[in-house]
Amino acid sequence: MVIQRWQSLFLLLVCALMACFTFVSLGQIQTQDFTLDISSLGLKYVGEATDGAPTGYLIHTWYFFAVALMSSILPLIAIFKFNNLQLQKRLCLVEILFIVAATAIAAVIGYGQIENSIVGWSALAVAPIIAIIADIMAYNFINRDHKLLSSADRLR
Repeated sequence: MVIQRWQSLFLLLVCALMACFTFVSLGQIQTQDFTLDISSLGLKYVGEATDGAPTGYLIHTWYFFAVALMSSILPLIAIFKFNNLQLQKRLCLVEILFIVAATAIAAVIGYGQIENSIVGWSALAVAPIIAIIADIMAYNFINRDHKLLSSADRLR
């Protein structure tokens, strides 16, 4: 029996979206004195330093990087666990938790670190929402495949 592997495409989409969320700039924090770039590695000063201005990272956020990286690796693991549909479904649910955690951490870092600042998010800030939708669709397709295979086993 041939099963359509739509869930693999959805999980690959989740992987790509969360990899972009992990490695690309998520936005900027603007203050009167400086501008900071928000990424999963931390808050980095933007621009070239002149007159003793600070450079490098203001805050390193390795915990955010680890959670965001796990949210991009888990869908790849789930794709290659096609023989074990129960594990694949569990990985999808854990993936949703990691995506929600990464989004919450990004919001806390963006809005909670510096007082009296203006936060501007890039269009990539909606990637976790799209990834959660794709992950739910992949879960539904995995569930459908599981039901199809169990009904075929009953016929044998």
